[in-house]
Amino acid sequence: MSPAPEPGSAAAPTPVRGSGMSPAPERASAGDPKPARSSGTGPSPEHAYAAAPTQADRRDPGGWRRLDRRTLGVTAVLLAGVAVSAGTPTAIGTRSLWLVPAAALLLVGAGVLAEYVRWRHTRFRCTAERLEIEFRFAVHTRKSLLRERIRSADLTANPLHRAFGVAALAIGTGQQEKIILSPLARADAEALRAELLHRSPEPATKDGLLATLDPRWIRYAPLSFVAPTLGLAAFGTLFKVADWFGAGGRLLRWLLHLFGDLPLTVSILLALAIIVGVAGAVGLFAEMWWHYRLDREPGGTLRVRRGLLTTRSTTVEERRLRGVELVEPLGARLAGAARVDAIATGMKRDDDETDSKTLLPAAPRAVAHDVAAKVLGERIDAVALVPHPPAARGRRLRWASAAVLAPVLVLLLLGTVLTGVLLVLGGVLAVVALPVAVLLALDAYRGLGHGSRGRYLVTRAGSVRRSTAVLARDGVIGWTVKQSVFQRRRGLATFTATTAAGAGAYAIRDADAAEGLAFAAGAVPGVLAQFASAPAEATRA
Repeated sequence: MSPAPEPGSAAAPTPVRGSGMSPAPERASAGDPKPARSSGTGPSPEHAYAAAPTQADRRDPGGWRRLDRRTLGVTAVLLAGVAVSAGTPTAIGTRSLWLVPAAALLLVGAGVLAEYVRWRHTRFRCTAERLEIEFRFAVHTRKSLLRERIRSADLTANPLHRAFGVAALAIGTGQQEKIILSPLARADAEALRAELLHRSPEPATKDGLLATLDPRWIRYAPLSFVAPTLGLAAFGTLFKVADWFGAGGRLLRWLLHLFGDLPLTVSILLALAIIVGVAGAVGLFAEMWWHYRLDREPGGTLRVRRGLLTTRSTTVEERRLRGVELVEPLGARLAGAARVDAIATGMKRDDDETDSKTLLPAAPRAVAHDVAAKVLGERIDAVALVPHPPAARGRRLRWASAAVLAPVLVLLLLGTVLTGVLLVLGGVLAVVALPVAVLLALDAYRGLGHGSRGRYLVTRAGSVRRSTAVLARDGVIGWTVKQSVFQRRRGLATFTATTAAGAGAYAIRDADAAEGLAFAAGAVPGVLAQFASAPAEATRA
């Protein structure tokens, strides 16, 4: 490796071979050619990362770069906090307070040394074709991603990262392949993200802000199943911790002494659990969605930025977008709210992190429709959906009744053999749950529908979680038609549109067989032509 030129020398910087990210050029003279056109006021996204090379870049002619050195400080502070928080209760219990600084020093020293080895022997580079990262120490590992296959470049910065001015950049292909560069300087991470994803020089739609957070949306946070779950989890954790110290029984006796008999204590605890759950849901919403904004950026990308303590930035390429999904959980729907999720290729179907594909959190339904229209270029709230036959309502009523009556019959059977208490429980379950199940079944039937508008198909279903999927016709790669014995008798069928995006399949449930076959054939011409030509024979088969 050649030594770096001395400051002020006339040696020209060595270009990065095949990377498209050569070091910054010298100041242009009067005879230099006109610089390339940029879509903004600063350097173009393609050259933003190359415009400010680090010292490591100038020393390495291969274009390799290191992670940010401040990772050592991040690790030291993090491990110090872990050592103090975990060691203090133990030291108090053993009356050996001197152990805390000794254990903290040992833990921090070992952790920082390990992090130094990782930082010192990890390097990465971005060429015109690939993003590569390698670790060379006792074991040599190397991983690379084709730039054409990169689907996401997401930034995350927790409070510690923000204090040190760094961020973690996760680059993925949508499958199992992923490279995480952690940490990078915040400006370097932003520039690299822009370079990897801003590929189209002239987007077809207008760039700019599409949506921003309205603090009033926070009122929808307690209307989900998160609130009671958080409340019950808080009290469960309290009793579990008390049990660890052998104080579970004393805690229960103290509560009974404080509030009175057992029914009153249980009622008060449930009320407190609801209050704690509501507060937790509000706090969780604020942490996840504060400072939210949705932008369409130059180069044809949608970017979602959000987070109060931990900031997150998620990018979706519009050329990978195949539609959107309006999700209306029961509580939010009763309050007139919905959220908008992206249906895009390159997103893992088994991804448990639902918020990674969310373009808009729970917001008024009118706002959700406006955001969907801005993203798609079509208004979907004006689509006239085709209602499904009354036979579909009967199927839902039978399913709902069976779901309630099955456990009721089990309780009644066990009650006749074991104890009369089970008979009472079975009767209470039948009286309370059966009307609720019937109402949900009727609501689910009213929610069924399908239609089309422009280049999009629309399908809607669900009650507890109502979903309206808007799918681009050119994103449908096939149809699956299913008919059970009971569906065939009533002239119904389920038509599932197969796509490489989102969940992979979106179903039109219990539609009229002949009408649904004609709809599917017309939506994607040529795929079902041979079946749609004889719908009567298909339904009788």
